[in-house]
This record gives sequence, C-alpha cells and structure tokens, in this order.
Amino acid sequence: MLKNVFRASMAACVFTMLACNSDREVSNPDIDVSKVEVKQLSPEMIKVRDYVPENAVIAHRGSTFWTPEEKEAAFRWGREIGADYLEADLQVSKDGVVLALHDDNLKRTTNIEIVYGEHLPSTRKQYYLDLGYSSDEADKMVEVDRKNFYPNLPSSYTYEELLKLDAGTWFNETNPEQARAGFTTQRQYISSLEDMIMYSRGYKLKRNADGTRAETTKKLTDKTMSHPLSGVKEKIVKYTTQYVKDEQDTGHRPGIYVEFKEPWLNPSEFEKMVYDELDLYGMNIITKPEAENTPFYVNGKVNVGNTNGKVILQTFSLQSLKRIKDFYQGKVPMCFLLWKGNGATDMSDDSPEGYASFINLGVENLAHFAGPSISGAPNNYPEMLKPWQADLIRRSNMKIHPYSFDTKDQMKKYFGDYNYGNSIGNLSAPPYCDAMFTNRAEETLHYYIEKNARDKNAAQSVENSSDLLKRLGY
Repeated sequence: MLKNVFRASMAACVFTMLACNSDREVSNPDIDVSKVEVKQLSPEMIKVRDYVPENAVIAHRGSTFWTPEEKEAAFRWGREIGADYLEADLQVSKDGVVLALHDDNLKRTTNIEIVYGEHLPSTRKQYYLDLGYSSDEADKMVEVDRKNFYPNLPSSYTYEELLKLDAGTWFNETNPEQARAGFTTQRQYISSLEDMIMYSRGYKLKRNADGTRAETTKKLTDKTMSHPLSGVKEKIVKYTTQYVKDEQDTGHRPGIYVEFKEPWLNPSEFEKMVYDELDLYGMNIITKPEAENTPFYVNGKVNVGNTNGKVILQTFSLQSLKRIKDFYQGKVPMCFLLWKGNGATDMSDDSPEGYASFINLGVENLAHFAGPSISGAPNNYPEMLKPWQADLIRRSNMKIHPYSFDTKDQMKKYFGDYNYGNSIGNLSAPPYCDAMFTNRAEETLHYYIEKNARDKNAAQSVENSSDLLKRLGY
C-alpha cells in the first residue's frame, strides 16, 4: 500500500516525460522499428560495458529454487555451482545496515509474525541503552520510533532485531520437495551486503555449536542517514560480524549484481552508503580498479569477482537510475530493468516508439545494459524481449540481460535455437541475450556448455545440485 502511494505521486511527471501513447496499436512493429530513433552508448561507455563477461550466468537471489533466497545457503550454492554473479536486492535496516533483501514485507520469508507480531520490538529501549544512551534519551527515542513504525517493513527494524528472525524454515514449509533440515538447523539469517561480499570470496558465517551465528557486536558511529519514510535523522550503527573460511570453497570468485529498489524504500543517502560499503570491501572499481587484463576465468574457476566487472548495479526505477548516474557517473557497469505495467516507472507503451523511449532513457542515464522481462512459465512475466525489441536494444550498443530464466525452453527461445517472431528477417540475428538472470543457475550453465557458449577457460561440467547442497552441509 505504501508503495502504491509513492508510485501514484510520481506518475504524472513520469508519464509526461515519456510522452507515452499506450492506446496506439502497431500493426507491423518490424517495419516501424527501422523508423525509430535510438541513442547509442559512447565509446567510453562501451569500454565499461565490456568489463562484464559475455553469456554471464547471474544467480538470481543466489537461488530461489534450491534454497531460501538471498541467504547464506543461496549465496554459497550460487558460488559453488559456478555462477558468474550472485544477485540481490538492496534495502536498509533502521540503523543503517545495507541489506541483501528483496521483499519490503518480511512476512513471506521470515517468522516475523511470531517473533514481533505487529508491534515495535519490546527490546528497543535496551538496544539504545547498549549503545550508550541514557534511560531518558532511550525513552524519547523509543517514542519517536513507535510513531514512525510500520510493521513488517525492514527499515522499521534494527539489524540486531532482524537477526532474531528465522529466514530459512519458511522455505521448507513452502517447498517440501526441496526442503532440507539444514536450512533450519544451520539457521538462515537476513543477509547484509557485507555478508554477500564475504560469501562471494569464499567465507561463511562463524557459528556456535548449536548452529546459531557467533556474536555480532555493534558500535554507534558519527554517520547519519534520513529514515526512508519518516525523514528522521538516524545515527548509523556499525556491526562487526564474524566469518570463517568456508571449508567447502573450491575457488570460484563470482561478482555481485545488486539492485537499487524504489527510492521510497531507502534513505536519500543510499547511493553513497552503498558506494562507501563497496569501497570498504575493495569492491569499488572507481577508487580501486583492477588490472584491465585480468581474466574472467582461471583454470576452470570463475574469476569475475577479481575483475573490473566485479559489481553490476541495476534498477527498475527512473529516479534511482538518475541518482545512480549522478553518483557513479557510468564508471561502474549498470543495468536498466524493463517491466510492462501501469506503475509510475513501468513501461505502459511497448510500441517501437515507447520501447525506444526507455532505451534512450537508459543511454541518457549511463546504463550499459537493458534488462527486459521474458515470458513463460512459471512466472509468466510480460514479454519484453521480442526479436524487434532486441533489435532496438542492439542498435543502442547496450547489451541484453533479461530476467528470469527457469526452464531450458526459455533459454532455447531467447538464445535463438528457434527464431521466434521474426517474420521479415531484417532484424539483428539471435541470440537475443548476452546474459541470463536465472533461478536455475545449474541449468543455465549446462545449456551454455551444451551450446559451446561457455568460455573455454571456465569449467565445462556442473556439480549435481543436490550433491552440492549435501557437501555444503544442508
């Protein structure tokens, strides 16, 4: 509901800017395509675009099929299966921890209803006392928090409170065929961006004998952020998490592919917060570039995480796109995600002119990739990657990173095993994708290997997913 309010307030200006004409029908888009103006990436932008390997396998939320998404199990699985990128959405806790978390409502993937119900956590005052505030100060802060509290919204809870939630058992209950006791006994926690980076580097959480994570300490900093909804200035808290080398690490070093959500979900300082976090962990190529000749694969192991393609940014939001442009200046690979719908920043007109207007927005705002949705079961998303649409993207020199692949049939369709929908034959030749956001990274790897499309220096075999989960202790 909150999301709808914010979207509605933006709708008029966005629709005017795009000059959409959603009622016009195109009798033959193949002919119209040639008449549409498409802006092109500059040579400097093409150079950054090519920091990313061709036919990249992007493990969507680590794994949504085999594991609880965006949790330690998912990211360890994605790393070990040999994906080129671990993908996640970014949000923020009330005290400024950048989270790797998709949902803006915690009910689906945690037991928050049992732990906190609809109420402000009763431990909130003690949290402030632990940070050094007086009892009177803590009481006043709790009262402010209570007035600005939105149940189940991640940014209403401190990171300490979020770590009290079980983020793994839900998966077993929802997916009995993929259920594993280890998702409960090796407790799964809401991940931070720091966690995600550490998992990509071959680490895992340090745990106690009972499977819970080792103590996480916290310290108040001098940095502040504006709470996304209330606008209240919050002091950022720095948490120290304990990690250990993952004994099951086989040497793959994937990059990370992170999404900036709608701006209403995160503080106005969020782009800088992420920038600083990437900088802290050596992932910011603006301040710490890698050697340009660093290979994507070494001796059968993914090495993308050690190249200038180690981080890709992404967003659906036009407002976020512009903010990322202003802050990152096109120097970090960036994907503009496309969705057909009636939301304020959705594409309502997918005629050639309407589609091209979004491509041009991407080029103008320094995106290197377009990320259209694809059709097909089980998600049945809107079809945003017809051959003529792929042709428009190709003309811009952006590359195509579509989402989300679940089946071999989808992979065959968009890679061009059959040239669907191209009746005139004057469009760009397939494949219609240069990477795949995939919920089945193992299937996508198999497919690329079968097509001889996987880099010769990458692994040419894929570990059995069930065996891998057993090896990882689940």
